[in-house]
Amino acid sequence: MSEATFALQFREPQLDRLRRLAVVGDPVRLDALDGDEGRARLAEADVLVTSWGAPPITLEQLDAAPRLRAVLHAAGSVRGLLPDAAWDRGIVVTSAADENARPVAEYTLAAIILAGKRAPFLAAEARTRRGGWSFAVEREDLTNRGRTVGIVGWSRIGRRTVELLDVLETDAVLVADPTITAEDLAGTGAELVDLAELLRRSDIVSLHAPALPETHHLIGAAELALMPDGATLVNTARGALVDTAALEREAAAGRLSAILDVTDPEPLPATSVLYDLPNVMITPHIAGSLGSEARRMSDHALDELERLTLGQPVLAPVTREHLVVGA
Repeated sequence: MSEATFALQFREPQLDRLRRLAVVGDPVRLDALDGDEGRARLAEADVLVTSWGAPPITLEQLDAAPRLRAVLHAAGSVRGLLPDAAWDRGIVVTSAADENARPVAEYTLAAIILAGKRAPFLAAEARTRRGGWSFAVEREDLTNRGRTVGIVGWSRIGRRTVELLDVLETDAVLVADPTITAEDLAGTGAELVDLAELLRRSDIVSLHAPALPETHHLIGAAELALMPDGATLVNTARGALVDTAALEREAAAGRLSAILDVTDPEPLPATSVLYDLPNVMITPHIAGSLGSEARRMSDHALDELERLTLGQPVLAPVTREHLVVGA
């Protein structure tokens, strides 16, 4: 992992626990696994702990690690981190994606609540309409009661967001995901619909699909046109899910609003109209784990390491099949 990631995720409590659970090399962290030092460490390694900043592990590096039993990723997606041979060889792969889902879902809930009250957009308007609140109190749509919320993608974060929405008196929670059935939503209170119906019915649409070739520009001009006037698009997933040019047109016209923690490209060029629109809020990719939240993920990796030392199955295995539809 990178030096900055290591400093963030492995403070003294985590390092002390790591040393209690395993024989740890010196230095503890490597930038990469190539070179003489990397090969020497691989020859002895039973477990690798990886995180943000880890370069892809190559087939040659796997060949240099005959004892390797597990790769424990103290971050989210392992897409692109390991070759298929890791699974062919029975190497256990885990991810802390569930831990990373928590702050993203919390941010998403906050975004949905703020969108229901139109808070970010009224805050922008207040900068130019000083001296009174008539521009707000005359509106009748500043409410979170009776809203219809659409969740696009039944991912870890999508599921957590639906759970958190219990705090709101929504009219309906809709879910669109072609990979699930209505039975998958049993007991959640959510309704499975197709994407077009979700877009037509939702006051607030929140994106939680992975970035795959099939989901590139999932929300384009035709999809945005289905959303009702005054609806808000929330994106905490991947910027490439949205056709930025199409969103710029709809937002500039004032028909739709947006709360964007991710964009395409990221960051947006300085010339993007989205920066200046009062009905758009952009945050710099902060929904995921930051600060102390990042240590939830290293703690999770250490939990998995402890289970391995006790001969217990890991809690969050990543299979090759997960990578087909996961982030």
